[in-house]
Formats: sequence, structure tokens, C-alpha cells
Amino acid sequence: MRRVPGVAAGVQYTIPRQEAIDRVRAGERPALGTREKHQRECFVVLQDGADTEAVREAIVTMEHYFDQYDTTVEFIDQQTLAAEHSAMPHGGFVIRSGNTIDAQKQVIEYSLALGSNPEFTSSVLVAYARAVHRMNQAGITGAQTVYDVAPGLLSPKSAAQLRAELL
Repeated sequence: MRRVPGVAAGVQYTIPRQEAIDRVRAGERPALGTREKHQRECFVVLQDGADTEAVREAIVTMEHYFDQYDTTVEFIDQQTLAAEHSAMPHGGFVIRSGNTIDAQKQVIEYSLALGSNPEFTSSVLVAYARAVHRMNQAGITGAQTVYDVAPGLLSPKSAAQLRAELL
């Protein structure tokens, strides 16, 4: 979006559609298209003299990025962008449903609500560096994935502290 001629700055949010969330939480397993799952909201600061409608059209029709979504574009000033859209929040849901037997639906959901995506990401990287160090000390070497790392290795607390505080 920031590469569109006439855009000085901007942010976009991908927002899940409540109808899709409700269906999946109810145990349905719908085959949803991109437009049915999410919508996009853009907040744009224009360069001086930019054509508002040309910028809006360039954004909402951007191939392989915005064109597959219902996209709204709101034009704001630099002060509003800085005050209301600089924290880089991030969130989302992973909802998985299945059946243990034909008649018994099961749904599990994980959610994320971050005030600052960069702060969270850096904390995760530090936690995995800690885990890699601990694994190396235990003689575990070679390629590992996040699935190979025990959750207790991510915490700065000892296993005894985690058991005492969390169980």
C-alpha cells in the first residue's frame, strides 16, 4: 500500500469476519473463500496533491493483496496515524474442529491479542534462543523446529518454579 503513488504513509488491518468465526466455533467446517473469511481496513496518509480516488482505486484493486478482500480505505492525517496506528497491534484466532466419533464434535481455539507485534516477536525470539541454549547444554544439536522445543525450555523460570506457580 505504501508503494502506491500518492501514499505518504499508511497501515492496513486484516479483520476476521464474525460470521465465519461463528460458523467455525459452532463446529461447522465451511469451505470459505478469502473474501468470506476476512476484510481489510486501510488508513492512509496522502502525499500533497494526491488524487484520493486514484489512490483508493489502486489500493482496493491491488492484485494478489487487496483485490481478494472487501477493502475499505480511510484517509487520515499524519498526526492521527501516529496517535492511533503506530503501536502495530496484532491478533487472531486459530480454530480447529473435528469429530472424535461421528456424532461428537470437538472445537479447540487459540487466540492472540498483541498490543505490539514487534515487541511480542522479539520476546518470542529471545525465548527460543534461551531454549536452544538449554537444548545445546543438554547435548541436543542439529535442526529443530518449534514443535521440537518443550514449552518449559522457553521460560526463564526453572522447571520447579513453573510447576509450583502454574500447577
